Formats: sequence, C-alpha cells, structure tokens
Amino acid sequence: DEEFDARYEAFFNRADIDGWEVRKAMNDLLGMDLVPDPKIINAGLKACRRVNDYALAIRWLEGVKDKCGNQVNEIYPYIVQEIRPTLSQLGIETPEELGYDQPELALKSVYDMH
Repeated sequence: DEEFDARYEAFFNRADIDGWEVRKAMNDLLGMDLVPDPKIINAGLKACRRVNDYALAIRWLEGVKDKCGNQVNEIYPYIVQEIRPTLSQLGIETPEELGYDQPELALKSVYDMH
C-alpha cells in the first residue's frame, strides 16, 4: 500500500510531466477500486498546477468525490480537510466552493410545483 502510494506520488511529482501523463495517471487511479490517499491527491493537484490546468484540478477533485461512493459524507470531508493546505497554497477551490455541486439549469420537478 505504501509502495503504491509512493509510486503514484513520485509519478505526479516528476518535473517533466505533461498534461497527457497527468490525465492518464488520474484516469488510471479513478478506474481502480479505491479512494486515492490525500498525499496522492495533493501530488496530483500540484501536477495540475505545473501543467497550468485548473480545470483538470477541479475534475480530479470531482472524480475523487465520486470514488467515495455511498460513504461520501464521511470520506470526502476528511479528504478536503487533509488537502485544504495544498488547495490554499495553489489557489484552487473545491467544486462545492465553485457551485459545481448544484445543477445550474435544472428545472423543478412538475410534481414539486404548487
């Protein structure tokens, strides 16, 4: 487990990493049956900043939240708490802070209208 974390952390921390490699590693991680460790998430966020891709950082956070599954209310707040210093350092907001957790153009259900 520590070796797995160290491998991905080292991959994201490479100075010569490009946008395609960042996306590939994130896609591989999100395709696995696990929630990435906060130190891997931090390394991924820093890699996004190095390749100057803010949108990818937000998608990474959305993917991590999705991986929490039905335990999102327990796991995701812990993850955000652990990565908050990195988010502040890099100037990245969470999807919730950007309002992306609420649908923008959704219509009320006709069954809820009175």
